[in-house]
Amino acid sequence: MSPYQLIVFDWDGTLMDSTGHITACMHQAIATLSLEPLSDSQVSHIIGLGLNEAVQTLYPDADTTTWNALADCYRQTWISTPESTPLFEHAENLLKQLNEQEIFLGVATGKSRRGLDRALKETGLGELFISTRCADECHSKPHPQMLMELMDFVGVDAEQTLMIGDTEFDLMMAHNAGAHSLGITHGAHSETTLKAAKPKAIVHNLYQVEKWLTRPDTEF
Repeated sequence: MSPYQLIVFDWDGTLMDSTGHITACMHQAIATLSLEPLSDSQVSHIIGLGLNEAVQTLYPDADTTTWNALADCYRQTWISTPESTPLFEHAENLLKQLNEQEIFLGVATGKSRRGLDRALKETGLGELFISTRCADECHSKPHPQMLMELMDFVGVDAEQTLMIGDTEFDLMMAHNAGAHSLGITHGAHSETTLKAAKPKAIVHNLYQVEKWLTRPDTEF
């Protein structure tokens, strides 16, 4: 049995294998606006942030007009280039197992509310989560608002809460909320970057998440 009463998952790069598609859409938006090209690692590093914060991080010296244009172009590119982004292996089984253990499950994501609701509908996973929070209705990660609202909604404290994510922003959000965190390496950020955020542990896939929850002393 897990020691946690609330487990909150990031979405992109944690439960859904969407890092590549997000990166490709941002590259296309950058090219459309003739902005200075960026590397894959530069673009993928902003995954997890809200879109407004992401474009400002990519081009910190740009002006508001450029930031708004890039955000709008990215949205349009995402809509006009739909791609089937699968769940990571074992995602659905893990969520159902945790749900059967009567552990509260949540999502805290940099996606928009519209985007998350669409993903939950397409995957059929929406009913497994007691509540979800998105970047367009809260402060962007690593601000703790999303996680703290989920804890308040469920009525659990930070010591009973675990945040699972593939970026340093997920882990820093957990730290800022006083909660525990678990880093997973199959998404956007490297193991070195995740370790710097000092999670409870680092795992490499969702099977290892399941194993770690029952044996937190396990090393991978």
